[in-house]
Amino acid sequence: MLKFEGVLHFTIPVKNLDRSEKFYTEILGFEKIGRTARIVFLRAGEHYFNLTYSENQITTNAGHEIHSAFRMTPQAYDEALTILPEKGVEIFKQEDRRSGVFVGRSAYIRDPDRNVIEFIDLAREPMAQA
Repeated sequence: MLKFEGVLHFTIPVKNLDRSEKFYTEILGFEKIGRTARIVFLRAGEHYFNLTYSENQITTNAGHEIHSAFRMTPQAYDEALTILPEKGVEIFKQEDRRSGVFVGRSAYIRDPDRNVIEFIDLAREPMAQA
């Protein structure tokens, strides 16, 4: 069995790096830590993710099943619900899950390429399901 220590980063495909960098840094507030011709490297707290230029068509579903989720404090979550609409970002779904693996308040938005981004105020650490 392979043993992993955690996730170093994940990638979100984008079509326009400049537009996406501006959205993720200026609107959502993530920290840029580097950039190449094809990748913007970002930090979310102690974790990392990349915006990577994709020559392929970016396919997103109409729902929210395929998404990237970011954890927030309760205060930051409440602020996001106010700030994002003021900046023209539609929150297209909100949930307050009381059971399941990830319990807490969630809000879903789409980035400029229609990738779904979830913000969650996690109420408790995830629990394994039988």
